[in-house]
Amino acid sequence: MDPVLLARIQFALTVGFHFIFPPLTIGLAWLIVWMKWRALRTGDAVVAEMARFWTRIFAISFAVGVATGIPMEFQFGTNWSAYSRYVGDIFGAPLAAEGVFAFFLESSFLGLLLFGEKRISARMHVVAALMVALGSTLSAFWIIVANSWQQTPAGHEIQGGRAVLTDFVAAVFNPSTIPRYTHTVSASLVTGAFFVLGLSALYLLKGRHLEIARRSFRISLVAAAVFAWAQFFTGHHHAVQVARTQPAKLAAFEGLFETQRGAPLALFGVPNAEAGRLDYEVSIPGNLSFLVGMSFDTEVQGLNDFPRDEWPPLGLTFYPFHLMFIMGVFFIGFAMLGLLLLWRRKLFDPSSTLSRWYLGGAVIAMPLPFVANELGWIAAEVGRQPWAVYGMLLTRDAVSVTVPAWQILASIIMFAVVYTALFVLWIFLLRRKLAQGPEVTP
Repeated sequence: MDPVLLARIQFALTVGFHFIFPPLTIGLAWLIVWMKWRALRTGDAVVAEMARFWTRIFAISFAVGVATGIPMEFQFGTNWSAYSRYVGDIFGAPLAAEGVFAFFLESSFLGLLLFGEKRISARMHVVAALMVALGSTLSAFWIIVANSWQQTPAGHEIQGGRAVLTDFVAAVFNPSTIPRYTHTVSASLVTGAFFVLGLSALYLLKGRHLEIARRSFRISLVAAAVFAWAQFFTGHHHAVQVARTQPAKLAAFEGLFETQRGAPLALFGVPNAEAGRLDYEVSIPGNLSFLVGMSFDTEVQGLNDFPRDEWPPLGLTFYPFHLMFIMGVFFIGFAMLGLLLLWRRKLFDPSSTLSRWYLGGAVIAMPLPFVANELGWIAAEVGRQPWAVYGMLLTRDAVSVTVPAWQILASIIMFAVVYTALFVLWIFLLRRKLAQGPEVTP
């Protein structure tokens, strides 16, 4: 058994499972802010109860997210001690900032949001919702700062075989921080919107809590449309950054082997590393060059410009990236169709077959943003390989040398069992809360 591979599998398991929850809670938090603000402005009891209901859903997901996030940080000291020694001076700062400035803000005001409605003013309760949303979004910023530094390190010097922080601002705002952050936040808002869409559609199809379900559906549909488009444009911005700072990753995303001007944008294909080509290629000529440089004459580096041992795993980079892109296009199309039906007053027409099909589609589409988030994360992290810190520290040199493979395997099995139980508990609690529904059911 290879301890490096097992350590990577364990980290992928823990991070991948945890990553189900932060995008959901970020997206839900901002929808709740809007609902609370509307309830304050209008005095509408239905909107107020709608906000209370989704806050309870938020709390369940937040609690499970916290429980799954704790083990990740311990792994740096157990399985990745060489990495921790190398970058601890830099990597620890954003993690500490996340805990001090973001997590405590979010969790403290969540208590007021959940239990303070009858103890504080309505205006202050809206402020509590806003602080929860800001805290969750700020928490994501500091985590992305830490991860982005691994992708595009900046603001440091190598001293005594370690990366030492020399410019905090440069490290925080390294070349990939803002593109990754804006793309992640927009993806989170899409996730929250589709989650509310799906559960609201479920109520509508079952004929339960109709007024709250309709209003929740309208709000989340508009949010889904706005932020699906935002995700598309932030994704483009991020891809341009990758082309400039991690060209090998972009080449792996696109299955591009030869450096060329007028590089095609691959829509489909099977990357063939041995032959150095993209088999069964379906592409748009010149479009990759145009997208990354706004000119069909822009030169895009291919994989053959880089040593073979520095290529990312091609299949595990190429396929997740393209599946994520396809889902992003679907989110835009699905949301725009919903807006069209809403405009034509067909969305909630019980006699309309198209309406029933669309609501059923919203239920089926609900988990897709979660899948897209995971695929994007896989593409980004696998595309960085073989580097733990891009261009500085190889992954094989970042693991702990004293932890035997059998112990890592045992912990993988343990995590798999615990996380399966947590996932089942999350689904159980959601189902129970959905069965109870809002307290006011006009």
